[in-house]
Parts: sequence; C-alpha cells; structure tokens
Amino acid sequence: MLGWFQALMPKEERFFTLFEKHAKIVVAGAEALRGLLQSGNSVEAYCKQVFQHEAEADEVTKQVLIAVRRTFITPFDRTDIQDLISSMDDAIDQMNKTAKTIVLFEVNTFEPPMREMSEAIVQSAKLVLEAVPLLSSIGSNASQLNALTTKIIQIEDAADSVCDRGIKELFLASRADGNQGNVMKFVVGSELYDHLEKVVDRFEDVANEINSIVVDQL
Repeated sequence: MLGWFQALMPKEERFFTLFEKHAKIVVAGAEALRGLLQSGNSVEAYCKQVFQHEAEADEVTKQVLIAVRRTFITPFDRTDIQDLISSMDDAIDQMNKTAKTIVLFEVNTFEPPMREMSEAIVQSAKLVLEAVPLLSSIGSNASQLNALTTKIIQIEDAADSVCDRGIKELFLASRADGNQGNVMKFVVGSELYDHLEKVVDRFEDVANEINSIVVDQL
C-alpha cells in the first residue's frame, strides 16, 4: 500500500534547482581561483571572491540537507542526495583552503603549472554544471552523464601529471641554487600544489557520486 502511495505522490523537484544553483556557485568560485592564480596584482580581491562563493555554496548545501529531512518523496535515494551535494561542497571548500594558503604565505606569483591546474578546475566545474540538471531524467540522459563524468576523470588524471611536473620543477630550482629563499619557495609551492590537486580530486569524487546515482537508477 505504501509503495503505491509513494508512486502516486509527486517527487520533490527543487533538489535539481538547488544542485544547479550550487554548481553555478562552484563555477564562479573556480573562475575566481583561476583569476587569482593568473594575476599577481589582484590576489586579495580574488581571494575575497573565493571566500564569498564558498559561503554561498554552504548556504545552498544547508538548504539541500534540510530539504532531504523535510521531503516525503525524494527524486532518488536520500543518502545519494546528501553524498552528491557534500562532494560538490567539498570541491569549493578545497578552493577556499587554497585561497587561505595563498593569503597565509603571502604568495603573489604563481608557476605556469599552477595556472594549468586552475584551468583544469574551471573545466571540471563547468562539466559538473552541465551534468547536474541531467539528473532530473536519468533514464534518457544516462549516456550523456557517463560521457561528462568520464571527461572529469580524464581531467583529474591529466592534472595529476601537471602537479607532479610543477613540484619537480620547484625541486630542481631549489636544488640548483640551494639558497634559503628557494627552499622556502619549494615548501610553500608544494603545499599550494597539494591544495590544487585536492580540488581536482574533489571533482572526481563528484563524478563518482553521479556515476553511482546513474547506476542505482537504471
């Protein structure tokens, strides 16, 4: 009886609106991070943008989690909804940590591989934004969703190689001169690379969550 009743009840569609709203904020955060790494003169302004977008994303995440508790019929499993929005929020949280590291160590020059990684972050964010609205009709969008998540995972693989190259270049530069300034630059740069790599990793987590939802719904 309950199953028939649930089948007749309209499913709550606002989740998809909230997913898309969050994804747009993540794209804005990613673009601010890219601007930050490409400009040595506007670091403070771009960091403030990243911080602001992270706070906005937190608010949307809160709305999703409240809706999960209050909605009788959800479009798919409640745990999947929570895991998806949490993984999306983890991505912009990690951008926030990256910006905080830049402020903490007063970094205002960035290596070319760092800028390459910022491009990978923007690309990944835009692919997530393209993917989340398609979850409203998984059956007809499954192949497109799989294609988008595959691209995100490929970007993550390529970004790992860029990160390794960037760290190696920092190491060789610090070893060549051996002065304290270059050693410190290596330490700070390595931490910054680590944060950037984690941002891309978080987008891979989003892709994996989307893949899991698709598999569960088919």
